[in-house]
Amino acid sequence: MHYRRFRPSSAVIALFLSTAFCLPASASAFQLYSRGAQASSSAVANRHNSEPTDLRLSAVVVTANNSAIVAEVHGSASAKAAVKGSGLSGKVFARFMLPEDWISLISLPGDPPSAMSQSPVDEGFQTVFTMRSFAQKVKASLNGYRLGYWPEERGRLRSEAYRNPEGFIEVTPEDEDTRVSEHFRLRDFVSHGQDNVWPKYVVLREPLLDKLELVIEDLNEHGINAEGLRIRSGFRTPAHNSAVRAEGSARDSRHQFGDAADVFIDQEGNGKMSDLNGDGRADFSDVKLILAAVERVEARYPELVGGTGLYAGRSGSFAHIDVRGTRARWVRGVRRPTTHRVSKARKPAKTRSLKSAHASTAKSGKSAPAKSKSAGTKTAPASSRARALASAH
Repeated sequence: MHYRRFRPSSAVIALFLSTAFCLPASASAFQLYSRGAQASSSAVANRHNSEPTDLRLSAVVVTANNSAIVAEVHGSASAKAAVKGSGLSGKVFARFMLPEDWISLISLPGDPPSAMSQSPVDEGFQTVFTMRSFAQKVKASLNGYRLGYWPEERGRLRSEAYRNPEGFIEVTPEDEDTRVSEHFRLRDFVSHGQDNVWPKYVVLREPLLDKLELVIEDLNEHGINAEGLRIRSGFRTPAHNSAVRAEGSARDSRHQFGDAADVFIDQEGNGKMSDLNGDGRADFSDVKLILAAVERVEARYPELVGGTGLYAGRSGSFAHIDVRGTRARWVRGVRRPTTHRVSKARKPAKTRSLKSAHASTAKSGKSAPAKSKSAGTKTAPASSRARALASAH
């Protein structure tokens, strides 16, 4: 049977976008993609508790507020064992897309799957969020939520990695508990502050979720229970990032671009870093175990290379992890061992008196008596004395 590809004209695309954004509030959903065939075993339903019920896909719909596209799945709970997400970890359950990106996914009922018509749900995503375009931001805000200004807006574009984000994920009280990966929910990455302002907006990249899941997996495999890995700071609006500069935040922090998170492992549920190495203390040495896991993950998956910073302070130890695309390492708040410098020792009194004797002899015209090589004790060179003192410390 011959299938004809559907190639929408510019007029059709414009009509589709205007319809998607101008849906009346009474409309419950706009069907965007539909297949009657059996879905991939990796397609699961996204509920607030993220409990999959079966593996049969009925439809992918875009909600009236255009914020999230949900894969509806029905069936028995016995399918849980077969559930698998996306990414290198197989544990990423969300996809973040702009409205125009969905044009390439449109297919007519009965069309054979292809690279252009494959649904993100078939690829293992539970929820596909339709982002608000960066162009919808008005000055420093979007729909009353203060964002601030990104480096490119300020005219200081350091590299391509610091370009403005493509768009923002809209977060409402109803969907903040949406699971975006096996261990994390959307609310984990919301910027601090503006607690009573809704909707909120987040920048988040799937590779960061993938890397965090791989770090957890690696730590578990090496005998360290990392199921309690928590997000201390995820996305930061530029406005909030500027407010915490005094606390050590970088001016162009990667947190503003959705590819960085500060994390710690809380095994006891007390909101603090746990004693991972069993030495009876939760300190910097425990955070170094997270760094070791990051090193192994990046060695295995170079496409997830990024920065890792280790921090220690009164508020607790934590690690910064990002996927900036280039390797970077740093340490903050840790006292490094100091090198003891040996100051020049004062010359002994005997030497000073000998010099004065020479001076007085010179004035009287008498020559100083020659010192026998065998009579005196040999003095070690200055460099040898310095090394000896250094080793004594």
